[in-house]
Amino acid sequence: MKKYILAALVFGSMGTTLFSQSKLSLKKTNQLYEMRSYAAAIEGFEAEERNAENLEKLGDCYYYTGQVKKAASTYGELNDTYVVEPDDDVLFRYGQALKGIEKYDEADKILAAYFGKNHNSFAFMEEVRKTTPHVFEVSPLNNANGKEDFGLSFFGKDRVAFASARNTDNPIYLWNNAPYLDLYNGIINEQNELTDVVPFPKEINTNSHESNATFNHDGTKMYFNRTNKKRLKEGDVKVANIKIYQADLVEGVWTNVRPLAFTSDSYNTEHPTLSKDGSMLYFASDMPGSLGSFDIYKVPIMEDGITGVPVNLGPLVNTEQREQFPFISDNNTLYFSSDGHQGFGGLDVFRSSHVNGTFANPINLGAPLNSPLDDFNYVVKENAATGFVSSNRSGEDKIYTLKREDNFLTKYLVTGIVQDKNSLALLPGSLVTLFDENKKVLQDTIVKEDATYLFKIEPNKKYTVRGTRKLYIPFDVDFSTDKRGKIIHNILLNLESYKDAEDRITENTRGDVQVNLERIYFDFNKWNIREDAAVILGTLVGIMKKYPEMEIEVASHTDARGSNDYNLSLSKKRAASTLEFLVSQGIDRNRLRSIGYGEEQPLNRCVREGICTDDEYDINRRSEFTILK
Repeated sequence: MKKYILAALVFGSMGTTLFSQSKLSLKKTNQLYEMRSYAAAIEGFEAEERNAENLEKLGDCYYYTGQVKKAASTYGELNDTYVVEPDDDVLFRYGQALKGIEKYDEADKILAAYFGKNHNSFAFMEEVRKTTPHVFEVSPLNNANGKEDFGLSFFGKDRVAFASARNTDNPIYLWNNAPYLDLYNGIINEQNELTDVVPFPKEINTNSHESNATFNHDGTKMYFNRTNKKRLKEGDVKVANIKIYQADLVEGVWTNVRPLAFTSDSYNTEHPTLSKDGSMLYFASDMPGSLGSFDIYKVPIMEDGITGVPVNLGPLVNTEQREQFPFISDNNTLYFSSDGHQGFGGLDVFRSSHVNGTFANPINLGAPLNSPLDDFNYVVKENAATGFVSSNRSGEDKIYTLKREDNFLTKYLVTGIVQDKNSLALLPGSLVTLFDENKKVLQDTIVKEDATYLFKIEPNKKYTVRGTRKLYIPFDVDFSTDKRGKIIHNILLNLESYKDAEDRITENTRGDVQVNLERIYFDFNKWNIREDAAVILGTLVGIMKKYPEMEIEVASHTDARGSNDYNLSLSKKRAASTLEFLVSQGIDRNRLRSIGYGEEQPLNRCVREGICTDDEYDINRRSEFTILK
């Protein structure tokens, strides 16, 4: 949805008389462009010299008014003639425009240059076909009187609310020369017709934009978008950002209309959606701290209606591009639209399950729900498997009804992501293994750059998914499918590194992860384990029993006094003796390796006899316990 609420709503002091002139000067055309009056600026740029700046701006005007064919042609002329730099966002828009006209091969080349990695749309589409959890039947909502309708939400028991540009008495929005948006509500009958349509009252609808309403369970509280009346100057133009407002229904009258506390005149907050219990509001914003142009946030709502501090949903959900139009379903599944995650073109609808207190790696919901153009504002009744989505696939914003069924190709599968437990960083290269209830290995995989795994499973069975990685504690998740073959999605494997879990485990300057123990002493020219050393090694025994997958290298080092051959032999005997002691305490020999380094790895300058004090030599006489796995 590029024509409404894509970015800040911009107004200047020039007025509509600017467009009535028969020939726009380049200065006035550029002013229109800076004001985001893209529809009005097109005529001016079309008449100007086709240099790099004018071509880019003309392409943007086509792109932001939904004319993707013309945008692709203009961006193509720009790129072919002037060669756009790979990090320029115009390449992203060019690639999206090519997707919009289904020239995927060409789009892949452009987006591969922009992202700096391979981009294969057809392989992606085939993967989505096999992995997306549902298949959809999509049909336009029968709404003959509608004009640019979108953003439907559930309102009370049997009504719906939506935004529309149908009120021709409203002022004209300079972005696309269409009337400003108002909020309406109506009923959808059994014939898939939108009937009994009435506008919300003047307390809600003003002479600015209102859209994207969401309501609490009993319909007495309403949250919606409204464009600010206050305008802030950015450069030579005045910007009116978008705020989320709340209104209360008191004795049948909407009253106490006010912006939420965390909103601001200096950034946009938009597209609110409430959790089932009304305790959490999700929304989109470009506030400071966002990863991209718009991110999805959540904010708690207290019993007294006061909002808490907004929290960004993080890099699994949000990208450097747009994430907008969140919807949180009754089972706490997050749906949202994005053009930053790989998709079919424009905004696509994604699903992210809520697992272990966080939202998991998003899944594209596939075609025909998603199209080459913008698909957004997905809402669903999970139990009924019915819902609505908005799209401009027909050339204008429309509301579509949908029915969904389980995708038989993916009905029984488990998928998820491997992350560091503490930093939440993705852990590509980790091994993920699927076991049956008897711990027999069924499948395994090394996760790639996106750190995701996927296994096909069967109904009415018990499974375990295990994540393992060098220097990390293995982690298991047990789950089962019910007799109907309930779909299991997005099991997170939060691996924790040994050094994060144990104070005694640290990383040395060489990057080795080691168990730090008090110094182990041996008698002169001896290698047997003394009683005091046995006590110290007991700590290592305890750690290795706590982590039965841990493997250790036992290394012994000497100082440089004495011959090199003597020191090497003595260190090997001491390392081997230490290993045997650990085995005697119940540690599997296969989890241990011993090695003697002699005087070959000093920690200081004492590399030969006679140049250091006894204390300095003593530093190099040590045992080290390095974690191999």
